[in-house]
Amino acid sequence: MIVSASYRTDIPAFYAEWFLRRMEAGFALVRNPYAARLYRVDLRRERVTGFVFWTRNFGPLLEHLDRLRAFGRPFVVQFTVTNYPRAIEPAVIPADKAIGQMRRLAREVHPQCAVWRYDPVLFTSVTPRGFHLANFGDLASRLEGATDEAVISFAQIYAKSRRNLDAAARRHGFAWEDPSDEAKRELAARLAELARRHGMRLTVCSQPEYAAEGAEEARCVDARRLARISGEPLSAPLKGNRPGCACYESRDIGEYDTCPHGCLYCYAVRHRRLALARYRAHDPASPSLLPLDEAEPLRGLPLLEG
Repeated sequence: MIVSASYRTDIPAFYAEWFLRRMEAGFALVRNPYAARLYRVDLRRERVTGFVFWTRNFGPLLEHLDRLRAFGRPFVVQFTVTNYPRAIEPAVIPADKAIGQMRRLAREVHPQCAVWRYDPVLFTSVTPRGFHLANFGDLASRLEGATDEAVISFAQIYAKSRRNLDAAARRHGFAWEDPSDEAKRELAARLAELARRHGMRLTVCSQPEYAAEGAEEARCVDARRLARISGEPLSAPLKGNRPGCACYESRDIGEYDTCPHGCLYCYAVRHRRLALARYRAHDPASPSLLPLDEAEPLRGLPLLEG
Protein backbone atom coordinates (compact mmCIF):
# COMPACT_ATOMS: atom_id res chain seq x y z
CA MET A 1 0.00 0.00 0.00
CA ILE A 2 1.27 3.46 -0.93
CA VAL A 3 0.63 6.00 1.85
CA SER A 4 -0.21 9.57 0.87
CA ALA A 5 0.82 12.18 3.43
CA SER A 6 -1.13 14.17 2.41
CA TYR A 7 -3.08 15.95 -0.29
CA ARG A 8 -5.57 17.03 2.40
CA THR A 9 -3.04 18.98 4.48
CA ASP A 10 0.68 19.74 4.75
CA ILE A 11 1.93 17.03 7.10
CA PRO A 12 5.69 17.70 6.63
CA ALA A 13 5.30 21.42 7.39
CA PHE A 14 2.93 21.24 10.37
CA TYR A 15 2.56 17.66 11.59
CA ALA A 16 6.00 16.10 11.15
CA GLU A 17 6.33 14.88 14.74
CA TRP A 18 2.86 13.31 14.60
CA PHE A 19 3.80 11.49 11.38
CA LEU A 20 7.05 10.15 12.83
CA ARG A 21 5.26 8.90 15.94
CA ARG A 22 2.56 7.24 13.83
CA MET A 23 5.20 5.58 11.68
CA GLU A 24 6.85 4.16 14.79
CA ALA A 25 3.49 3.12 16.30
CA GLY A 26 2.56 1.31 13.08
CA PHE A 27 -0.85 2.84 12.45
CA ALA A 28 -2.86 6.06 12.19
CA LEU A 29 -6.56 6.77 12.68
CA VAL A 30 -8.14 8.87 9.94
CA ARG A 31 -11.66 10.21 9.60
CA ASN A 32 -13.48 9.53 6.35
CA PRO A 33 -14.40 13.09 5.26
CA TYR A 34 -17.66 11.98 3.67
CA ALA A 35 -18.99 9.11 5.82
CA ALA A 36 -17.80 10.46 9.23
CA ARG A 37 -16.17 7.19 10.21
CA LEU A 38 -12.74 6.52 11.63
CA TYR A 39 -10.60 3.98 9.87
CA ARG A 40 -7.23 2.52 10.72
CA VAL A 41 -4.35 2.85 8.26
CA ASP A 42 -1.68 0.20 8.73
CA LEU A 43 1.77 1.83 8.75
CA ARG A 44 3.83 -1.20 9.62
CA ARG A 45 6.94 -1.48 7.46
CA GLU A 46 5.86 -4.78 5.89
CA ARG A 47 2.52 -3.25 4.81
CA VAL A 48 3.84 0.00 3.33
CA THR A 49 5.03 0.13 -0.30
CA GLY A 50 6.25 3.71 0.02
CA PHE A 51 5.23 7.23 0.99
CA VAL A 52 4.21 10.23 -1.09
CA PHE A 53 4.53 13.52 0.79
CA TRP A 54 2.77 16.69 -0.39
CA THR A 55 4.25 19.89 0.99
CA ARG A 56 5.36 23.48 0.68
CA ASN A 57 7.96 23.06 3.41
CA PHE A 58 9.76 19.76 4.01
CA GLY A 59 12.12 21.36 6.52
CA PRO A 60 10.74 19.73 9.70
CA LEU A 61 11.17 16.25 8.17
CA LEU A 62 14.54 17.09 6.61
CA GLU A 63 15.88 17.22 10.16
CA HIS A 64 14.81 13.59 10.60
CA LEU A 65 16.05 12.00 7.37
CA ASP A 66 17.78 9.34 9.44
CA ARG A 67 14.44 8.22 10.89
CA LEU A 68 12.81 8.20 7.45
CA ARG A 69 15.65 6.20 5.96
CA ALA A 70 15.68 3.75 8.87
CA PHE A 71 12.09 2.83 8.06
CA GLY A 72 13.38 1.20 4.89
CA ARG A 73 10.71 2.35 2.47
CA PRO A 74 11.12 4.78 -0.45
CA PHE A 75 9.44 8.16 -0.48
CA VAL A 76 8.62 10.86 -3.01
CA VAL A 77 8.06 14.53 -2.16
CA GLN A 78 5.50 16.41 -4.25
CA PHE A 79 6.88 19.87 -3.51
CA THR A 80 4.82 22.95 -4.37
CA VAL A 81 6.86 26.04 -5.27
CA THR A 82 4.88 28.81 -6.99
CA ASN A 83 6.43 32.08 -5.75
CA TYR A 84 3.08 33.90 -5.87
CA PRO A 85 2.54 37.29 -4.18
CA ARG A 86 1.80 37.31 -0.45
CA ALA A 87 -1.74 38.51 -1.16
CA ILE A 88 -2.39 35.03 -2.59
CA GLU A 89 -0.02 32.89 -0.49
CA PRO A 90 0.35 34.71 2.84
CA ALA A 91 2.35 32.20 4.86
CA VAL A 92 4.44 29.89 2.65
CA ILE A 93 8.23 29.78 2.92
CA PRO A 94 10.28 31.80 0.39
CA ALA A 95 11.00 30.12 -2.94
CA ASP A 96 14.77 30.18 -2.30
CA LYS A 97 14.31 28.14 0.88
CA ALA A 98 12.00 25.64 -0.83
CA ILE A 99 14.43 25.23 -3.73
CA GLY A 100 17.25 24.61 -1.27
CA GLN A 101 15.22 21.86 0.37
CA MET A 102 14.53 20.23 -3.00
CA ARG A 103 18.22 20.29 -3.86
CA ARG A 104 19.03 18.67 -0.54
CA LEU A 105 16.49 15.90 -1.21
CA ALA A 106 18.04 15.25 -4.61
CA ARG A 107 21.51 15.18 -3.09
CA GLU A 108 20.89 13.25 0.11
CA VAL A 109 17.97 10.96 -0.72
CA HIS A 110 17.71 10.33 -4.48
CA PRO A 111 17.87 12.48 -7.66
CA GLN A 112 14.22 11.56 -8.37
CA CYS A 113 12.90 12.07 -4.84
CA ALA A 114 11.51 15.59 -5.34
CA VAL A 115 8.83 16.47 -7.89
CA TRP A 116 8.14 20.16 -8.49
CA ARG A 117 4.51 21.29 -8.42
CA TYR A 118 3.67 24.64 -10.01
CA ASP A 119 0.15 24.12 -8.87
CA PRO A 120 -2.39 25.53 -9.25
CA VAL A 121 -1.94 28.05 -12.03
CA LEU A 122 -4.11 30.96 -10.91
CA PHE A 123 -4.98 33.85 -13.21
CA THR A 124 -5.26 37.24 -11.50
CA SER A 125 -4.31 40.80 -12.32
CA VAL A 126 -1.11 40.25 -10.29
CA THR A 127 -0.44 36.79 -11.78
CA PRO A 128 -1.48 37.08 -15.45
CA ARG A 129 -0.25 34.90 -18.32
CA GLY A 130 2.98 36.87 -18.67
CA PHE A 131 3.72 36.50 -14.97
CA HIS A 132 3.40 32.72 -15.20
CA LEU A 133 5.71 32.47 -18.19
CA ALA A 134 8.42 34.55 -16.49
CA ASN A 135 7.92 33.09 -13.02
CA PHE A 136 7.80 29.46 -14.16
CA GLY A 137 10.86 29.96 -16.36
CA ASP A 138 12.84 31.52 -13.52
CA LEU A 139 11.90 28.78 -11.06
CA ALA A 140 12.65 26.05 -13.62
CA SER A 141 16.12 27.47 -14.20
CA ARG A 142 16.80 27.50 -10.44
CA LEU A 143 15.47 23.94 -10.05
CA GLU A 144 17.44 22.47 -12.94
CA GLY A 145 19.17 19.32 -11.73
CA ALA A 146 17.01 19.05 -8.58
CA THR A 147 14.00 17.42 -10.28
CA ASP A 148 13.00 15.83 -13.56
CA GLU A 149 9.28 16.63 -13.49
CA ALA A 150 7.13 19.74 -13.21
CA VAL A 151 3.45 19.18 -12.40
CA ILE A 152 0.83 21.81 -13.15
CA SER A 153 -2.90 22.12 -12.82
CA PHE A 154 -5.20 25.06 -13.39
CA ALA A 155 -7.12 26.42 -10.42
CA GLN A 156 -10.54 24.88 -9.99
CA ILE A 157 -12.83 27.53 -8.61
CA TYR A 158 -14.92 25.79 -5.96
CA ALA A 159 -17.42 27.79 -3.91
CA LYS A 160 -14.99 28.12 -1.00
CA SER A 161 -12.17 29.17 -3.36
CA ARG A 162 -14.43 31.78 -4.98
CA ARG A 163 -15.36 33.17 -1.56
CA ASN A 164 -11.73 33.42 -0.45
CA LEU A 165 -10.56 34.92 -3.75
CA ASP A 166 -13.36 37.50 -3.79
CA ALA A 167 -12.59 38.60 -0.22
CA ALA A 168 -8.85 38.87 -0.87
CA ALA A 169 -9.39 40.68 -4.17
CA ARG A 170 -11.42 43.35 -2.37
CA ARG A 171 -8.88 43.57 0.45
CA HIS A 172 -5.76 43.76 -1.75
CA GLY A 173 -7.18 45.43 -4.85
CA PHE A 174 -6.68 42.77 -7.51
CA ALA A 175 -9.01 40.96 -9.90
CA TRP A 176 -9.12 37.28 -10.82
CA GLU A 177 -10.52 35.25 -13.71
CA ASP A 178 -11.02 31.71 -14.95
CA PRO A 179 -9.87 31.86 -18.60
CA SER A 180 -10.95 29.69 -21.51
CA ASP A 181 -9.80 26.11 -22.03
CA GLU A 182 -7.99 27.25 -25.15
CA ALA A 183 -5.98 29.80 -23.16
CA LYS A 184 -5.07 27.14 -20.60
CA ARG A 185 -3.92 24.68 -23.27
CA GLU A 186 -1.81 27.36 -24.93
CA LEU A 187 -0.11 28.24 -21.65
CA ALA A 188 0.45 24.56 -20.82
CA ALA A 189 2.26 24.11 -24.15
CA ARG A 190 4.48 27.12 -23.43
CA LEU A 191 5.27 25.87 -19.92
CA ALA A 192 6.12 22.42 -21.33
CA GLU A 193 8.66 24.06 -23.62
CA LEU A 194 10.22 25.96 -20.70
CA ALA A 195 10.37 22.79 -18.61
CA ARG A 196 12.17 20.88 -21.39
CA ARG A 197 14.85 23.56 -21.57
CA HIS A 198 15.74 22.78 -17.97
CA GLY A 199 15.69 18.99 -18.14
CA MET A 200 12.12 18.42 -16.94
CA ARG A 201 8.99 16.96 -18.44
CA LEU A 202 5.73 18.79 -17.81
CA THR A 203 2.75 16.82 -16.54
CA VAL A 204 -0.82 17.93 -15.87
CA CYS A 205 -2.59 16.80 -12.67
CA SER A 206 -6.16 15.45 -12.99
CA GLN A 207 -6.96 17.66 -15.97
CA PRO A 208 -6.25 15.58 -19.10
CA GLU A 209 -8.09 18.13 -21.21
CA TYR A 210 -5.13 20.50 -20.73
CA ALA A 211 -2.39 18.00 -21.58
CA ALA A 212 -1.26 20.04 -24.58
CA GLU A 213 1.61 19.25 -26.93
CA GLY A 214 4.68 18.36 -24.89
CA ALA A 215 2.70 17.68 -21.70
CA GLU A 216 1.50 14.38 -20.27
CA GLU A 217 -0.96 13.21 -17.63
CA ALA A 218 0.58 13.34 -14.17
CA ARG A 219 0.82 10.35 -11.88
CA CYS A 220 1.53 12.15 -8.62
CA VAL A 221 1.25 8.89 -6.66
CA ASP A 222 3.62 6.93 -8.86
CA ALA A 223 4.70 3.37 -8.04
CA ARG A 224 7.22 3.54 -10.90
CA ARG A 225 9.06 6.49 -9.35
CA LEU A 226 9.04 4.82 -5.95
CA ALA A 227 10.51 1.68 -7.56
CA ARG A 228 13.30 3.67 -9.19
CA ILE A 229 14.15 5.25 -5.85
CA SER A 230 14.10 1.95 -3.98
CA GLY A 231 15.91 0.00 -6.68
CA GLU A 232 13.32 -2.78 -6.30
CA PRO A 233 10.22 -3.70 -8.32
CA LEU A 234 7.06 -2.40 -6.67
CA SER A 235 3.49 -3.10 -7.65
CA ALA A 236 0.27 -1.18 -7.06
CA PRO A 237 -2.98 -0.88 -9.01
CA LEU A 238 -3.87 2.24 -10.94
CA LYS A 239 -6.74 3.89 -9.10
CA GLY A 240 -7.14 7.65 -9.11
CA ASN A 241 -8.90 9.43 -6.27
CA ARG A 242 -11.10 11.68 -8.45
CA PRO A 243 -12.19 12.02 -12.10
CA GLY A 244 -9.20 12.62 -14.37
CA CYS A 245 -6.67 11.39 -11.79
CA ALA A 246 -4.14 8.92 -13.24
CA CYS A 247 -2.46 7.98 -9.94
CA TYR A 248 -1.71 4.60 -8.47
CA GLU A 249 -3.86 3.54 -5.53
CA SER A 250 -2.95 5.04 -2.17
CA ARG A 251 -4.35 5.63 1.30
CA ASP A 252 -4.29 9.20 2.57
CA ILE A 253 -3.67 9.87 6.27
CA GLY A 254 -4.41 13.60 6.37
CA GLU A 255 -7.47 15.61 7.37
CA TYR A 256 -9.17 18.52 5.63
CA ASP A 257 -9.28 21.95 7.31
CA THR A 258 -5.97 21.46 9.13
CA CYS A 259 -3.44 23.35 6.96
CA PRO A 260 -2.86 26.92 8.23
CA HIS A 261 -0.87 28.16 5.21
CA GLY A 262 -3.89 30.20 4.10
CA CYS A 263 -3.44 29.98 0.32
CA LEU A 264 -6.48 31.59 -1.29
CA TYR A 265 -7.06 28.92 -3.92
CA CYS A 266 -6.84 25.96 -1.51
CA TYR A 267 -9.62 23.39 -1.94
CA ALA A 268 -8.71 21.55 1.28
CA VAL A 269 -9.53 24.38 3.71
CA ARG A 270 -12.88 26.10 4.12
CA HIS A 271 -11.74 28.73 6.63
CA ARG A 272 -8.19 29.49 7.69
CA ARG A 273 -9.36 30.28 11.23
CA LEU A 274 -10.67 26.73 11.56
CA ALA A 275 -7.39 25.31 10.25
CA LEU A 276 -5.39 27.46 12.68
CA ALA A 277 -7.58 26.41 15.61
CA ARG A 278 -7.15 22.74 14.75
CA TYR A 279 -3.40 23.16 14.31
CA ARG A 280 -3.07 24.82 17.72
CA ALA A 281 -5.16 22.10 19.37
CA HIS A 282 -3.26 19.29 17.68
CA ASP A 283 -1.68 16.63 19.91
CA PRO A 284 1.37 14.95 18.29
CA ALA A 285 0.90 11.93 20.57
CA SER A 286 -2.65 11.27 19.39
CA PRO A 287 -3.32 8.46 16.91
CA SER A 288 -5.57 10.88 15.01
CA LEU A 289 -4.40 14.11 13.43
CA LEU A 290 -7.65 15.86 14.37
CA PRO A 291 -7.98 17.28 17.87
CA LEU A 292 -9.34 14.70 20.29
CA ASP A 293 -12.49 16.68 21.07
CA GLU A 294 -13.44 16.51 17.40
CA ALA A 295 -12.60 12.82 17.11
CA GLU A 296 -14.50 11.94 20.31
CA PRO A 297 -18.00 11.60 18.79
CA LEU A 298 -16.59 9.10 16.28
CA ARG A 299 -14.98 6.73 18.72
CA GLY A 300 -17.93 4.38 18.97
CA LEU A 301 -17.97 3.72 15.22
CA PRO A 302 -16.21 0.72 13.69
CA LEU A 303 -12.62 1.08 12.58
CA LEU A 304 -11.84 0.09 9.01
CA GLU A 305 -8.51 -1.45 8.20
CA GLY A 306 -6.51 0.63 5.72
